[in-house]
Amino acid sequence: MSNDTHYEVLARKYRPQNFAELAGQEHVSRTLQNAIDSGRVAHAFLFTGARGVGKTSTARIMAKTLNCEKGVTHEPCNVCPQCIEITKGTSTDVFEIDGASNNGVDDVRDLRDNIKYLPSHSRYRIIIIDEVHMLSTNAFNALLKTLEEPPEHVKFIFATTEPHKLPVTILSRCQRFDFKRVTLPKIIARLREIAGKESVTISDASLALVARKGDGSMRDSLTALDQVLAFCGNTVSDEDVSTLLGAIDRRLLADISAAVFGGDTQGVLAGIKQVDLVGYNMRQFCQELIEHFRNLLVIRSVKKPEEILDLAAAELEELNKQSLHITALDIQRRLTLLIKAESEMAYASFPRLIVEMALLKAALLAPMVPVQELIDKIKALETAAVHTPTLPWETARTAAPSTTQHAEQRTAPAARPAPPPPAASTTTTAQPAPTGGQTDWGRFVAFVNEQDRMLGSVLEHGSPLKQEKGLIEIGFPVASYYLNAADAEFIAEVQALAATFMGTSTTIRVKPIEAGFADTPLSLAEKKKRDDEQHLNELKREVANHPVVKEAERVFGSTVTEVREL
Repeated sequence: MSNDTHYEVLARKYRPQNFAELAGQEHVSRTLQNAIDSGRVAHAFLFTGARGVGKTSTARIMAKTLNCEKGVTHEPCNVCPQCIEITKGTSTDVFEIDGASNNGVDDVRDLRDNIKYLPSHSRYRIIIIDEVHMLSTNAFNALLKTLEEPPEHVKFIFATTEPHKLPVTILSRCQRFDFKRVTLPKIIARLREIAGKESVTISDASLALVARKGDGSMRDSLTALDQVLAFCGNTVSDEDVSTLLGAIDRRLLADISAAVFGGDTQGVLAGIKQVDLVGYNMRQFCQELIEHFRNLLVIRSVKKPEEILDLAAAELEELNKQSLHITALDIQRRLTLLIKAESEMAYASFPRLIVEMALLKAALLAPMVPVQELIDKIKALETAAVHTPTLPWETARTAAPSTTQHAEQRTAPAARPAPPPPAASTTTTAQPAPTGGQTDWGRFVAFVNEQDRMLGSVLEHGSPLKQEKGLIEIGFPVASYYLNAADAEFIAEVQALAATFMGTSTTIRVKPIEAGFADTPLSLAEKKKRDDEQHLNELKREVANHPVVKEAERVFGSTVTEVREL
């Protein structure tokens, strides 16, 4: 690079000198060139847009095309005296005025008086007012009449970043052109061209960082490149660029996001530590990470992401590789966590902790099964079940004789189908009841239940120690509630019911017994509990071995945790 003491910054040295060099504003260039070729050049133009996108440069190019000595053409020659004077800013017929410092009504009146005179050696007197929105209300009012009916030899070109601040009366008198933010690929292409002319060695990744620093402004990007070259010289490294500009290294973002999707909590925390060591602002890092996840989401959601994303080709290719094994739903769930964390960081004293918690939670998120996939599995399961035997409890329902019989059986759950009654002279000793039938003791308790439910519920928990004509001996566990309930009044009421049931006077005796002895007969309640447990275990075995249940466990990757009889 030149060692001249009169160094010209890149933004001025490589300022566009014709419409072809105006990057990213093709819609403006084409419209103005067509207007010039067709002779439909308006008397007032308004150029609006963000900083550094080419508004003032376009105004100068427009002034050169109108005053070029080779004739009014859609491209200036840039070699005639008129073009050279306008380029250097020394033309006596082209006035560039700063609206911020010349915003008074007196300044506009002086301008209005001067434009009456013909240009000295050009076709047009051209008035370029930059930041025109800074003019005062009185200055705008003083300009209105002249702006609506200017002399034929005068053209007005206004430039502003805030068109909404202009009065409607001014807007209605101008042809408005909205300048767009320059896209990242076009800024990178222009920076690459300039780096070649300056004999600078720099990678595409570094150029992307510089271009991203410009945020859509070509001038800001060139200023950032100037700063990088001043620091690095003609050989630029990626590390120097990221350190100098304070930008987040895209590789670090890719590594952290890969750790998040891979569930690598060690990698996540190591990445955040690296961010902190470099000195990045944690909130800025979180915003960059949100942008990175947003780019991944767009790539997984649309067919042509290059039309949506403002990314360099190399960056887009890298993101495509990373997004191959993740779904849009996975990205969206984690993006929601990051957006919430970023909003919390504005008032937090520990921004690093908030980022760490959000990323750890994102890394440990359980995978979600899409609803449609579950529906498809259920449909497949239903199809398989068409050719499968019915479940055991369904068979039991089908074989039940009638709803009425079911209701009768549920009324007395302790009762069992009774065998033919024994002869009157038969004496029954108290032995454990057979599993399938109903003893005299069972029928007696069922009879008591019908007469007095409270007495029957106490008898269900008693063991029949002895049962013979004229005597029933009942045992209750020591210190149990039921032993205390079997008082004299209880015995008297049971004796009265026993006399009715037996047809003869019957003595009722109550004895305390030790629970758990093998030779002690089971009470009806214990017997019912044992039978229910055996029945439930049998059901569990049948369910576990049923083909439909096994298929459901295979399809959903689940296990049966509970079996209940309806």
